[in-house]
Amino acid sequence: MEASLKLEGEIDRALKEVQERVDVFDSIWNKAYDADDANQKEKFEADLKKEIEKLQRYRDQIKTWIQSSEIKDKKVSASYEQALVDAQKLIEREMGRFEICEEETKTKAFTKEGLGQHSKTK
Repeated sequence: MEASLKLEGEIDRALKEVQERVDVFDSIWNKAYDADDANQKEKFEADLKKEIEKLQRYRDQIKTWIQSSEIKDKKVSASYEQALVDAQKLIEREMGRFEICEEETKTKAFTKEGLGQHSKTK
């Protein structure tokens, strides 16, 4: 029983940290898309990459917990399993958003693709 309480505490802390990291990611994302200067955008993309790497570490831990016997055997409250699955999906959504940002940054402003994308966004 004590082990399950300890695990629940660890999961609570991780879920809270995931939400905080996602909030930071969203903030940086908005700054990146509001920035007019290419150098600023690159800086924000680097910051996004750091945040996504932190989130990926949490995702790995979450996947481990989801597969663990404590979760599968319901030794830990059933609500934790759904919270972990939701957190994993949230992180994966942010990973997808980061890929989009990274792809857009790599498309040079003066290539045909870049000019085509630029005119579509206006």
